[in-house]
Amino acid sequence: MELVERAEHNEEINRLLAECALRKGHVVLLDGPSASGRTELLRRVAERAALAGGPVLHASCSRAERALPYSVLGQLFRSATVPDSVAAEADALLQRATPGTAADGTDPEHIGPETARLLHELVRLLLQLADDATLFIGIDDIQHADPRSLDCLLYLARRLGSARVLVVLTGNPELQPSHPTFRAELLDQPHARRLPLAPLSEAGTAQLLSAHFDAATAERLAPEFHLCSGGNLPLLQALIEDHAVSGGVRKEGYGRSVLRQLRRGDAVLLRTARALAVLGEAAAPDRTGRLAGVEPQQAEHAVRLMAAAGLLSGGTFRSEVARIGIVDDLPPRERAELHGRAAEILYEQGGPATQVAGLLVEAGRAPQPWAMGLLLEAAEQNLLAGRTEQAVAALESAHRHSVQDSPERAAIEARLVRVRWRADPAAADRHLESLTVAAHADALDGRDSVALVRQLLWNGRAEAADDLLEKLRTTTMEPHSEAAAELHDTELWLAWTHPTLARRRQPQPGAPRPAEGAPAPQQDPWCRPTALLAGALVTGRSHEVAGQAEQILRDGHAVHGDAWAEEPLLLALSVLTSAGRSDSVAAWCDRLLSEPYTPYSPTRLALLSAVRADAAVRLGQLSTAVDHAQLALDHLTPTAWGVAIGLPLSSLIMASTRLGHYDEAAGYLARSVPKAMFQSRYGLSYLLARGHHHLATEHFHAALADFRSCGELMRRWGIDVPGIGPWRTSAAEAWLKLGNREQARRLAYDQLGRPGTTGSEARGTALRLLAATSPAERRPQMLTEALDLFEECGDQYEQTRALADLSDAYYQVGDSRRARMHSRRARHLAGMCGATSLSQSLLSLPDEPDDSPSVAESAAESASLTGSERRVAALAVRGYTNREIAAKLFITPSTVEQHLTRIFRKLDVKCRRDLPVELGVGGAEVLASSGGAA
Repeated sequence: MELVERAEHNEEINRLLAECALRKGHVVLLDGPSASGRTELLRRVAERAALAGGPVLHASCSRAERALPYSVLGQLFRSATVPDSVAAEADALLQRATPGTAADGTDPEHIGPETARLLHELVRLLLQLADDATLFIGIDDIQHADPRSLDCLLYLARRLGSARVLVVLTGNPELQPSHPTFRAELLDQPHARRLPLAPLSEAGTAQLLSAHFDAATAERLAPEFHLCSGGNLPLLQALIEDHAVSGGVRKEGYGRSVLRQLRRGDAVLLRTARALAVLGEAAAPDRTGRLAGVEPQQAEHAVRLMAAAGLLSGGTFRSEVARIGIVDDLPPRERAELHGRAAEILYEQGGPATQVAGLLVEAGRAPQPWAMGLLLEAAEQNLLAGRTEQAVAALESAHRHSVQDSPERAAIEARLVRVRWRADPAAADRHLESLTVAAHADALDGRDSVALVRQLLWNGRAEAADDLLEKLRTTTMEPHSEAAAELHDTELWLAWTHPTLARRRQPQPGAPRPAEGAPAPQQDPWCRPTALLAGALVTGRSHEVAGQAEQILRDGHAVHGDAWAEEPLLLALSVLTSAGRSDSVAAWCDRLLSEPYTPYSPTRLALLSAVRADAAVRLGQLSTAVDHAQLALDHLTPTAWGVAIGLPLSSLIMASTRLGHYDEAAGYLARSVPKAMFQSRYGLSYLLARGHHHLATEHFHAALADFRSCGELMRRWGIDVPGIGPWRTSAAEAWLKLGNREQARRLAYDQLGRPGTTGSEARGTALRLLAATSPAERRPQMLTEALDLFEECGDQYEQTRALADLSDAYYQVGDSRRARMHSRRARHLAGMCGATSLSQSLLSLPDEPDDSPSVAESAAESASLTGSERRVAALAVRGYTNREIAAKLFITPSTVEQHLTRIFRKLDVKCRRDLPVELGVGGAEVLASSGGAA
């Protein structure tokens, strides 16, 4: 009978109260597993009894009062509604019995004459209170009452036939009573009844919630609230309060309600609950009993009680908030000891390493010889499962309890740094000093020392990295060993990323040099591919290793080696960028960012977002570049970025400048950057971006200084390749602004003569600038070639600039028709890029009036295209390459070429740059309506 659910509408209590007013006494025993639920119901019944105007006596029992005779009776007579004279007489009677004794003997089970007379007088006083009005007696947790008080209640129950008395008792029949025969003797009385209390059903929960929420909200929340509370009324009330305060489950509300109910039980119940909370998912009956220090049967009984009360479901707490609240309620020392014992029990029974390690971490100690190895094993398992925080906690515990200044401690700390770097490189920084000391003391092995060099460089500690490198270079290593191979490959990586520390001289005779081919047996498998890509970038051979770069990116989900971290992916993307394939870089970044990756690594996400921003800048996708660069900075704090902060900042500065947001770009330039950044390739990108901002804001000398500084560093470091940025063309543009055409022309020619420039965007930029210094009649040819190169690379921004220059060139040679066509295309592309400043400069270009015959003619010619041809033409006009058009329309590149051939013939144009710009709008609508199929 769900009396709790219908307490306020239950006619049974009303009937009993009415009968008591007519001198017909009753005793009601409310049985239920929820102590707080019983108490709540008793309070409600007492409130209804008080409305009748009679005395209301209340007592609450506890385990501590079992040994105090008459303690419950003492509470009843001290109730506020008891007259002073009656209270004084009762107190005098109770003084005749001292704690632990009786007037006629010491046996609590024996009632002698003196005790009988005492009970008679006490009952007389109680019945006297019922002379003029109904007397209500409520006693909570009757199973904990002292035996003498229970004897008195039995004495009273036998004399209630014609008394205006209602006695309501609450109790849990599952708990051991202090008076074994009390319940049976009480229920044998004709006017006594037992009312079992059950938790609320889900429907009852919804009914309760409807008093606090609207009908729709109550119906929506009922399943969740019932699942979390098990129908336990006090827990439901706590959940309602928590929802009003925070919209969730709080330890201060729901958690404390659980604790209050557990404290109402006996010691076995509380100890079992604490054992369950500590063991968590590892809880089992035998483990719980051992940890609680009770018999297995007692533990199982306690678990059943908690389940019946709605605190547990399936042997575990219904909410993690409850479990945490119970654990946090333990005194610190007891909590640590309990976790330590739980770890030992679980280890002895062969429990999972991750669970045992979690308990050891909570205990704050590793007391057993087996604990150290288990913590390290658990860290690896947690990493593979993507639980980085748990892995860090296990490694920190192992490091804390390892032997001071031992190689084992240094190795653990090195492992800890590599794991923490994935989530927050700044958090790993505090370990670098101690690791550096360990490396110089030979307490760190060669592989960890090489990894430490990279970590020091990331955090801007170039001097410490240089000292450690010199030590490693002078250390005698076994030829073809793992450490020797990694050191050699690190030198190649340094030459590209941190050239100031790269070893330029030839190795000394006898120095170890790894053989080409497979890596050493224990070497990081991504070490050698990383080094090969870096070597190709330094020597300008990116096109030769583009296939290997693509393969590394295809295996990107498997690239999580600790030593090299994300370097293989970054260098593979740099190779494609250097090869002029920024569109592929963007596609790969989008794919890698969208794929699920284990373990979770904000550092990886930040770096990929930064590279995606750089690719967007190179493609003229300026708003996209800003979005990805901001996302990169959101993943990691500026401190955590270290010297690599130049990567996202340079994209932000460049994109904001081209968008015409000069104030925002200036704000990014005002951010503090580490000095060590300018000793790495990240500083070169930053210098180029800053120079272009100065150029756009007409600080031409400052721009030239940045470009020349960049070029000087690149030449000095031996990485003067187009992959980083063609500084010569940037400087040439600055010279043009300063009016020095000769210097600009010389730098443009120098750029054209550089290795790796053929077929690249750098060549297109050089041709565009060379055309600016050439006679008018020669300019269209050079600009046309430059435009072809920009279209091939997919750079819409540079296409816009080339189209603008081409329009001006045709205007100067008298071909106004082509001049107008190219100016319109330039404006169209500038709008797509969002390049505000560039759009404003294009306003001075020639255009044709809206009613020009050429517009109508173009529209008529465009009408002859089929739907598939219009879709291809639309993307071609918008600047997409054949490969991109094929990918968007799910066709082959050769099909795109065939479509374009027919389009050129129908429209009587020679190439895609002659296509009417109107196709880019109308065709886009056709593309959207057709779902993208050609």
